[in-house]
Amino acid sequence: MPPVGPSGFTLRSLADQAFSRTAGAPLIAGNAVRVLRDARENYPAWEAAIREAHTSIHLEMYIIHDDRVGRRFMDLLAAKAREGVAVRVIYDWFGAGVSRLRGLFRSLELAGGEARVCNPPSIKATFGFIRRNHRKLLVVDGMVAYIGGLCIGEAWEGIPSKRVEPWRDTAVEIRGPAVAHAEESFVESWRWCGGDLTGLGADARITPAEAGTVSLRIVPTEPFSADMLRLDLLIASVARERLWITDAYFMGHGPYASALTRAAQDGVDVRLLLPHGSDVGWTVPVSRSLYRSLVDAGVRVYEWTGSMMHAKSAVADDRWVRIGSTNLNINSWLGNWELDVVIEDTDIAATLDAHFQEDLVSTTAISVGPRGRLMVSPAPRRGRARQSARRVVREVTGVARSLSAAVTGSRPLEDFEAGPLLLLGTTFLVLAAIGLWEPRAVAWPIGAIFVWVAITMLIDGWRARARRREP
Repeated sequence: MPPVGPSGFTLRSLADQAFSRTAGAPLIAGNAVRVLRDARENYPAWEAAIREAHTSIHLEMYIIHDDRVGRRFMDLLAAKAREGVAVRVIYDWFGAGVSRLRGLFRSLELAGGEARVCNPPSIKATFGFIRRNHRKLLVVDGMVAYIGGLCIGEAWEGIPSKRVEPWRDTAVEIRGPAVAHAEESFVESWRWCGGDLTGLGADARITPAEAGTVSLRIVPTEPFSADMLRLDLLIASVARERLWITDAYFMGHGPYASALTRAAQDGVDVRLLLPHGSDVGWTVPVSRSLYRSLVDAGVRVYEWTGSMMHAKSAVADDRWVRIGSTNLNINSWLGNWELDVVIEDTDIAATLDAHFQEDLVSTTAISVGPRGRLMVSPAPRRGRARQSARRVVREVTGVARSLSAAVTGSRPLEDFEAGPLLLLGTTFLVLAAIGLWEPRAVAWPIGAIFVWVAITMLIDGWRARARRREP
């Protein structure tokens, strides 16, 4: 019999209450769950489900690239739309880039399907467009859902002709009552994107019959909700034996890094599996700036030396599993729309344990060497990197953590932070020289930003005043 606490509550019921309130999501029993690794397992399952669709296909995807993989999926969705299946697609304006301009969604829309962009730049909110719809969700007929870290593009399948290996990623297939909750999250996103809600909730109102024995929570988060942040902190606090984490863009802020170090100091086997190289290059040195305190506390840190490690998952105490789209950084926790599955099942946990240990074969362990320097092996050579204006911007903005440490002296700087600091210092010098030589070159852009902000405020204020006057 479970131990009984105050007022007759069992410790198990108290734990369920804590997780439900923290995640803002109920525990849903009676599901069948299958863990799928990489595109080689996910894409065939997705495509098979789409081909078998009878009523609806709902796809919410951060990235849909205009490449052979993206076009393959769009052709398949267009074919189902021509058969009369209701096909609705949500994509993020930043993640999908110029895919719409290049006509990626044209065949789908001509076939009767719909594709809506999430949160594009708008005069209504000056900087509101920086929030990302980072979710990865596919729901078919309201009966099966796929949730995880994979987007749609060649990167996940790899490019054999260029010797580019597939990205490492994880997702789950869900059948059972929880699918209705996944469908509800899509309905909310569709509403936010201005889509027609007529008949959209039909599948969400039909709760599928029980299909298995797995209990789980569907956790859809919105900007500033912080549900997954609270849940990640809770799991780090209650883990008693082990906490194994895989993440693509780890930049754990102070409270989360402290939770991991305290768990390790308390005897919990805490392990972090992170990328050695990344498509967003600046995130690796930022992650490494956290290594010293983690390793000193007993956290074991590993860097993946294969293709890009893009999975976002965690397994704790052979019972709790988290798989989804949320990365361990402030942008994901507080700035994005994200979607995760939190599973309470020993068999699924054992599967994640096994996958984690298999992945360790392709890693380098991080250690503190002589003179207290971090031992990080050189990054493996990759294929030719794709350059873009967006990547250049991210390289510059990614040095904020190093800048803070350099200016405030809050911690010792690591040798690998020299590059970002030199880059930022040079950038500041160039901007200062331009401002001194030709002040208008700096003043005009700043003035334009203030005008943009002012117009946004005036429009919002006028609309609020108009609503107040309505009878």
